[in-house]
Amino acid sequence: MKTYPIAPLGKPRMTRADRWKKRPEVMRYRAFCDEVRLHNVQLPESGFHVTFIIPMPPSWSKKKRQQYDGQPHQSKPDMDNLMKALMDAIYEDDAHIWDGHITKRWGETGQIIIQEVAACAHC
Repeated sequence: MKTYPIAPLGKPRMTRADRWKKRPEVMRYRAFCDEVRLHNVQLPESGFHVTFIIPMPPSWSKKKRQQYDGQPHQSKPDMDNLMKALMDAIYEDDAHIWDGHITKRWGETGQIIIQEVAACAHC
């Protein structure tokens, strides 16, 4: 199991103009990709479980933070957009990835946790 101190981010919709425009959401995404590469995050082609720990907003009360810590994250960003951002940051072409599981939870700090698990027996 590897834990990376990177706050997860969903991949934004981008246009051709984003190559030269400096929209904040695209700049955050590019910084996320740089951070993933800096930490040398690796994903096997199958048999992995990625847990995205989404940081709780600082405006939340201490009571609400305690209540939600470790609980399932059921709002945006979507699970598929989180995974898309991670895989696009790691791979130029991610077509060879064929089996993986994803979870997203609330936490005090943003993290990406990658566990290698045995591949599915019936696959």
